Amino acid sequence: MPAEGLSCGASAGALTELRIRGLGAIDDVTLELGEGLTVVTGETGAGKTMVVTGLTLLFGGRADPGRVRANGRAGVEGRLSLPPGSPVWERANDAGADADEDGSLILARTVSAEGRSRAYLGGRAVPVGVVAELAESVLAVHGQTDQLRLSRPAEQRRALDRYAGPAHLALLDGYREAYERWRAASAELDRRRSQARELAQAADVLRHGLEEIEAVAPEPGEDEQLDTQARRLADADALRAAADEARLALIGDVTGDLGGQDAPQDATAALAIAERALAGSDDPALVMLAQDLGDAVAVVSDVAGQLAGYVADLDADPARLAEVLDRRAALTGLVRKYADPGEGLQGVLAWAADAAQRLAELDVSDEALDRLAADRDAARAEVDRLGAEISAGRRAAADGFAAEVGEELAGLAMKSARVSFAVESDPDDPGPEGIDQVTLLLAAHPGAPPRPVHKGASGGELSRVMLAIEVVFAGADPVPVMVFDEVDAGVGGQAAGEIGRRLARLARRHQVVVVTHLAQVAAYADTHVVVDKSPDTGAGVTATDIRAVEDEDRVRELARMLSGLADSDTGQAHARELLAVAAEARRP
Repeated sequence: MPAEGLSCGASAGALTELRIRGLGAIDDVTLELGEGLTVVTGETGAGKTMVVTGLTLLFGGRADPGRVRANGRAGVEGRLSLPPGSPVWERANDAGADADEDGSLILARTVSAEGRSRAYLGGRAVPVGVVAELAESVLAVHGQTDQLRLSRPAEQRRALDRYAGPAHLALLDGYREAYERWRAASAELDRRRSQARELAQAADVLRHGLEEIEAVAPEPGEDEQLDTQARRLADADALRAAADEARLALIGDVTGDLGGQDAPQDATAALAIAERALAGSDDPALVMLAQDLGDAVAVVSDVAGQLAGYVADLDADPARLAEVLDRRAALTGLVRKYADPGEGLQGVLAWAADAAQRLAELDVSDEALDRLAADRDAARAEVDRLGAEISAGRRAAADGFAAEVGEELAGLAMKSARVSFAVESDPDDPGPEGIDQVTLLLAAHPGAPPRPVHKGASGGELSRVMLAIEVVFAGADPVPVMVFDEVDAGVGGQAAGEIGRRLARLARRHQVVVVTHLAQVAAYADTHVVVDKSPDTGAGVTATDIRAVEDEDRVRELARMLSGLADSDTGQAHARELLAVAAEARRP
């Protein structure tokens, strides 16, 4: 166990501030929460439980309009300090939340008297479910009516798995992967067998389409190329005339066959004359222009050559045009049948690729079914092997876990209580978490039969069992903030001191908030908060305030808890003795 001074907030996160408005007896209070163990005390009816109610509400708990004060709206705000690598940040960022200026995450929840509720995360309105999801990684509330985690068999199994250690958890991860493969292969095999006729018919349709497309064998972009070729073939005479006219204008008739007519002035000759006129000049500017004209002559000659090649390659063959048109018609037919409007030939090719994949999934041949059955059987064999190993690991861990929890219970006024696990295995019916049904059992006193813990324990006993489990898991539980609501109910004397000692031990690695009526527990606090009740002189209703107490104020509060009299000399002497004992017990 680490030294006393280790901070829960430094490694996992902590709730540093809580503001409650209009909830129960609380009008508007702000509670500064420190690291380690914070205890909340006060007179009965002052509103101590509203602190737990506020925390539960803040983290997605059910909104009870009956808790809303007469002003018609209740609100809770909290400031959560988290390390940069916390998974909470990833989920919060996904929800659009922003960090505050100091890097903390602010949560808020409002509830109207009509029951309407809204949640906010990092300044953004979010569904309440998002905040509740974050709570699973941040907060665990344990009270006489809040033993949800402990009462669920799934949580009991998860606790046992965590206790069994990292190697066991790695096996469990491998089991889950094998289980998913087995379930997927089994479902696919059942589907193909039960729908063999329908799948075969669907496969025939896909196969016919693929054969039709393969017979045409279209190439990507071929439709655009054919359109270009068709236009060129259909307009070959006009295109040839335009190209010849442009070539004659650029370089004249190189054949010399003009039918006795004079050769027209062509661009090349005109440019050459202009170049010669300037080239003989001594003026540098004209010489540079002459060079530009020489470049122009070269460009014109190059274009003329390309035009000559274009005319030579131009094909006016009617047979070729008919061939291109027939090919284009074949492609157009495929587009009409297999492509969505506007997709063209690319849509046909995409349909063919998708159809080939779907055809493989619709294969109901004996060979395909045999391959799928082999995959299923291999995955099931892996499930059986890993399931047996995991079950053995759980049974081995169960005795050690139960023994450690029992040792903790012995100091919590439950010396005769016995905790055990019932691990019932069914290899023929594996589930997503293994082949076991795990139940945490409690025999509260000698002679009592072991019963599921949520049925065999009273509210106070259930809280102490949960406390014992949390102490056993101290340092392993990823939840940074733990809240205990009157876990000391029905306990007194030495057992109360033991509860305080264990809560202080738990607070070495977690932020722990405890609502208590026992001075023996409160004496172990790092931060002691008192809830005061006073009449509202304006309306005659009860108002509540929350304040941190230290030094003599804390002594007076402990004396009040011990004797009912804050100014009792005997009570104050006892309070100082409790503080000294707690300080000594908490030394590293």
